[in-house]
Amino acid sequence: MAEREVAIRTLDHPGDLGWVVMAHGEFYDREFGWDTSFEALVARIVADYADAREPGPQAAWIAEVDGVRAGCVFCVCADDRTAKLRLLLVDPAARGLGLGARLVEECLRFARAAGYEAITLWTNDVLGAARRIYQKHGFELVAEEPHDSFGHHLVGQTWQRHL
Repeated sequence: MAEREVAIRTLDHPGDLGWVVMAHGEFYDREFGWDTSFEALVARIVADYADAREPGPQAAWIAEVDGVRAGCVFCVCADDRTAKLRLLLVDPAARGLGLGARLVEECLRFARAAGYEAITLWTNDVLGAARRIYQKHGFELVAEEPHDSFGHHLVGQTWQRHL
């Protein structure tokens, strides 16, 4: 099997923003049966990022495999001292290449360089692969709360770590 070319780049190419929304909508429908309300949430997050509505330093990255988009992550401002990791996604066809870990590491590097003291994220308990990546990178579960979203009963989780 030929070695695959893996790269992490800044989210700055035409089509990147739309791909993030589409990929999240399609993946979460296929994997978890989530409805379009999740895709709408992702679209709002992406639009806010693109419009730079949030104060403070922010950045986003795209993972590519053989020149094709295969993952993403965003780092935005939660407050003056805390960054927020958002929208981590790795295409199932690209799993096993370490993209999730590399994207989280990029986000952590950026947050430290931007002067944030901590980083937080919100996820759902059904996202086991992402949770394992967060745990390996020092995130700790700080809160859980059941909610009805995206057409399902879920348990939302807040994770945090100091930088």
